[in-house]
Amino acid sequence: MTLPVAEVGFAEASWILVVKSIVIFAAVFAIAPVLTVIERKVLGRFQSRYGPNRVGPFGLLQPLADAVKLITKEGYRPDNAVPILWAIAPALVIFTGVATLAIIPFGNVKDGVGFYGIDVSIGILYFFAFGSIGFYGLLLGGWASGSKYSFLGAMRSAAQLISYEISMGLALLGAIMMAGSLSLVSIVEAQHAIWYVIPQFVGFLIFMVAGFAEASRAPFDLPEADAELVQGYQTEYGGMRYGSFALAEYIEMFVVSGVAVTFFLGGWHGPGPGWLDPIWVLVKIFALVFVFMWVRATVPRIRYDQLMSLGWKVLLPLATLNVLVTAVLVTVT
Repeated sequence: MTLPVAEVGFAEASWILVVKSIVIFAAVFAIAPVLTVIERKVLGRFQSRYGPNRVGPFGLLQPLADAVKLITKEGYRPDNAVPILWAIAPALVIFTGVATLAIIPFGNVKDGVGFYGIDVSIGILYFFAFGSIGFYGLLLGGWASGSKYSFLGAMRSAAQLISYEISMGLALLGAIMMAGSLSLVSIVEAQHAIWYVIPQFVGFLIFMVAGFAEASRAPFDLPEADAELVQGYQTEYGGMRYGSFALAEYIEMFVVSGVAVTFFLGGWHGPGPGWLDPIWVLVKIFALVFVFMWVRATVPRIRYDQLMSLGWKVLLPLATLNVLVTAVLVTVT
């Protein structure tokens, strides 16, 4: 029995979709540990000291040593913890971070097959939906630990993520209106003439500042402020569960940079043949990741009231004004 041509084509496309999704996820998931050693090297250079230099050539195997150390640590759970929720929290954070990578396009569409996981019609709403689910992982981790320090860190995470997700969404709305689509692939294709970082420079800056808060990176790492909350929502976690939260932070940093590249920096657009498309995307993403590390090395942590004031009194009005101006210009032109 032979399948009709249409069914054969659909089957082949399905297999290609599965394979390319596995390749993208495996590559990015492998990049996250590498980012840890890169950041430690970068911070070492900024602070006039050596980074990791003992494990492997130039210390490049340090993430493997860290993973072995965390995996072999003795398991521990506080007596006051809620066992199931306490164990689910780090897994939930990792899952949402990896799932969000599915919509970031790494290459152009050729013969109906693009180098990305999925091209959903709701586009960036997929990113915010999974980001909101990831927030529950932080909240569960803090509340289920049975520690006041952890609970305060979870409450900070809730307030911080809710505050900055609004500004982040409005910052992307300008690019969405200019492209006339929610699809990330369509938004990248619309930037063949000019990257949106030029007409949407204000939106780009707002998105990046909000991205620092969304990923809980310095100077907005208040949910895990060690001087105040003894590591916040992850105080009672050790071993690989603690490592999962740390890994999720780097995945989130990579995802935020990927979304910024897609919406403002032209995605896969760059000089050279088409096979360079994924390389251009990765180069742009790593450039923004370097900015994350640079800021951590140079800007001190701000106070929590300053964090909330910046989000509600500065970023939100600016993002709203940017959307209004963009809407008027798009309508007029």
